[in-house]
This record gives sequence, structure tokens and C-alpha cells, in this order.
Amino acid sequence: MGQFTGKTIIVTGSGKEKGLGQGILQAFADEGANCVVSDLAIDAEAEGVAEELRSRGAKVATIACDVSQPDQCEALIAGAVEHFGGVDVLVNNAGIGFKMKGLLDVDIKDEWDLVIAVNLSGAFYCTQAAARAMVKRGQGGRIINIASQAAKSGFPHLAAYVSSKHGMIGLTRASAVELGKEGITVNAVCPNHVTTALGAEQNEYFSKLLGFATVQDYLANMSAKNPMGRPGLPSDTAQACLWLASDAACYVTGEGLNVSGGEEMH
Repeated sequence: MGQFTGKTIIVTGSGKEKGLGQGILQAFADEGANCVVSDLAIDAEAEGVAEELRSRGAKVATIACDVSQPDQCEALIAGAVEHFGGVDVLVNNAGIGFKMKGLLDVDIKDEWDLVIAVNLSGAFYCTQAAARAMVKRGQGGRIINIASQAAKSGFPHLAAYVSSKHGMIGLTRASAVELGKEGITVNAVCPNHVTTALGAEQNEYFSKLLGFATVQDYLANMSAKNPMGRPGLPSDTAQACLWLASDAACYVTGEGLNVSGGEEMH
């Protein structure tokens, strides 16, 4: 019996193999949770993520959701309730981090507005819908926002991303203040760079921007600056989410937890 047996977790943006969302779901599946895989589309890759979770013994539902659309976020939560009877843990993981451009060249609609709509507004829409379901059920719950080291520090060529992640910390704190009386905790996890498919695009871009001869040289420099000597892994963030969702963290809310190997300390 795992610590989350009978509990249901939704992770947005979890339909990509070797992605951060998949890593989080794998950790919860291993602890007995019912898992909801959600992404823009439930395509062959997302179905593969779902099948891998089933191989771990988890009950799995797949629900498509564009988190920038409030009605789809409401449908995501309603679908999870229909499948499993309720929602215990929501992880707002869906995000855009590949719109990289200098501040003066950022396109308002296709870059700034899009990143804010997905990363920040999407987290709000899902939080609101999940919290309503949790309050109605009356058993409390956990909401975890996947922010970033970029929620604590600024980075070049990522104005929209950094702004959206800073905004997620504000959303986390405001939500925690209002939902605490309902037994719902709201926290954020702030990982440093994690080389997922999205992270690989960032590696290519920033290795060129910063003048490194190869991506490997860029990664080596990144690792050398980290007190623990390596970038983050999906499992690092997943383990933080497990703890925040557990009974052991029942009195922790409104926090932005750094999971960065000591690279970020405030």
C-alpha cells in the first residue's frame, strides 16, 4: 500500500515522454495514486505515457486540456471527478519555455501573451476549478505549482517566462491564504534547469547566445556552477511534489521551494 493509494492526482502538461510531468506522475503512481495524464492533445505519445503508468499498477485517465482556455480547465477537473470520484492533488506543470528572444524583440501576441496565458493564467484557471471541486468534496487537497528558478531570479531572453514564473509565486501565496481554511495547501516548486525536451531547446539556444562552442560545453559550465555539480532531474522535482502532497507537509503552504542543488538559495 503506497502513501497515495486511493488518491487522485492531475498533472497538466504531462503527455510528453521523459518530460517533467511524466516524472511527477511516475513518482505518484509508484505510491499508489490514480493518475490523470493531461496535455494539449492525447496523442500516441501521451497514450504511451499512460500505458507506462499502468505498467506500474496505476489506474490512469487521459484528458486533453489547453490550459489557456478556462472551459477546458473546468472540463479537466470535472473529467477527473467523473473517473475517480474526486481530485486530491493538482500539479500545475503545463508551460511554455521555448519562446526565447531579446526583450526589445519580443512579439506581444505570439510570445508575451501566449506565455502568460499558458504559464500563469492556465495555472489560475486550473487552481480555481480544482479548488472548487476540493471545497465541494470537503476533504481538503494539495495544489502544487511548478514554477522555476526563474521565479526567483531574472534571466536574459526570457522576459515572458520569468514574469510568468514570478507570477506563479504570487498566485501560490494568494491562493494559500484563501484556501487554508478549507484544508487545501498551495505551494510552488522551483527547479533549476532540467534537461527535458523543452530543456534541450533552451540548451541549444543559450549555448549559442553565451558563446559556447558546443552544448556539452554549456552544460559542463552549468554543472560547474552548481554546488552539487549537476543540473536537475525530473525525479528531483517529483520527490519534492511527493513530500508537499503528503501528510508530512500538511502545515506547509504558500511556499516557493527551491529544488536546485543549491544554485538558488532565496
